[in-house]
Amino acid sequence: MNDLLIPKFKAEFSLSQFQANLVQSFFFGAYCLVSLAYFLISAAKGDPINKIGYKNGLIVGLVLTAGACLVFVPAANAASYPLFLVALCLLGSGVTLIQIAANPYISILGPESSASSRLNLSQGLNSLGYVLTPLIGGTLIFQSAGGNSGLDTVKTPYIGLAVILLSLATAIKFIKLPTFRQEGTIEAGVKVFRHKHFAWGMAAIFLYVGAEVTVGSILVNYLENIMHFTEEQGVKYLSFYWGGLMIGRLMGAISLSELGAAKKFPMMVAAAAISVLVIFLSAKGKSDLTVGEIWPYLVTVALSFVFFRLGNALPGRMVGLFALVATVLSLLAMTASGEFALWSIVGIGLANSIMWSNIFTLSIQGLGKDTSQGSSLLVMMICGGAVLPALQGGLMDAFGVRASLSVVLISYLYLAFFGFVASKFGKETRELPTA
Repeated sequence: MNDLLIPKFKAEFSLSQFQANLVQSFFFGAYCLVSLAYFLISAAKGDPINKIGYKNGLIVGLVLTAGACLVFVPAANAASYPLFLVALCLLGSGVTLIQIAANPYISILGPESSASSRLNLSQGLNSLGYVLTPLIGGTLIFQSAGGNSGLDTVKTPYIGLAVILLSLATAIKFIKLPTFRQEGTIEAGVKVFRHKHFAWGMAAIFLYVGAEVTVGSILVNYLENIMHFTEEQGVKYLSFYWGGLMIGRLMGAISLSELGAAKKFPMMVAAAAISVLVIFLSAKGKSDLTVGEIWPYLVTVALSFVFFRLGNALPGRMVGLFALVATVLSLLAMTASGEFALWSIVGIGLANSIMWSNIFTLSIQGLGKDTSQGSSLLVMMICGGAVLPALQGGLMDAFGVRASLSVVLISYLYLAFFGFVASKFGKETRELPTA
């Protein structure tokens, strides 16, 4: 929804791109603040989620997120951009708590050997939300309906989200879920940096999330500038951008599953085909978009199979290869025109798909008793989504949209270095297969 709010608020409040991108800064800035607070509390008094349970942790996060959605109503009534930013900060805080509870819970729900597969599957389903949001949210926000116009169009989707989140929290309250308790205590002090590769991993998470969010944030405005699209036309391509993450993550989940080798490839093809169909139907909506118009996207999806094969399910190699693909696409988005520019920036989403799980796996590999501390700090690095969009917005205001993508280009160059080189610093063990 943030990607839709940026062009909406920019127009309604006559903001610069830097000011509009503060939407992401306040949302993802909450990740940094809440994760840091959580880390300090855990180090001093023990893990809060471990004390109250993963189930209660999810409920608290969902309720806080729902409450933050309702703050959008008075913000719209008051036509107050600062109040919208406060609501986004609260929203980010709730989502952070959900992430802190959900990610480790998913990991320990089954064998450690298939943890990456479960995480990829959950992230793939999460990406489905990114695909459907532009259709639903974009229609509500950018098209006046029911007499609503201006900022009033923001109310309906966020009231709807609040109702859904509260319903989900209620359902979880009454559903029986497995309970786990992690034993042991966290050592005093910050010990995790004794592992040479970890700091490089923190920077990788920071830059990956920052680059991913930056491209999503700027996509609509980029297409307005380069392709001369309207907001309504540009929004549908958000489905293709975020849908790329869904395709790659579902393929990754299948590649790490316990299916036989003979079944994996056809299952990956089926997952990609179904995902593309969902993305196309979501983007099409009421427009006249045809399959013939998206052939470059289909080529990108087909080529991803080649890079999955070349990566051979090794995390460092996968990050390096897909980061190089993203680097080339970023260069094309900065220099090309027409369809090449359009599908180059959209295609970055597919290159992003395998980044999170692989970078996370590489960063915590071999941490031993420092794993819990490292995980908290890695979640904190999601604040890259707060910093890089603001930096890109400032560069866009000063030098234009193409030059501002240099932030993204530099990020992917670093990720290629991390995947091929820095992720191995100080490690004596061989890479473990992942997605």
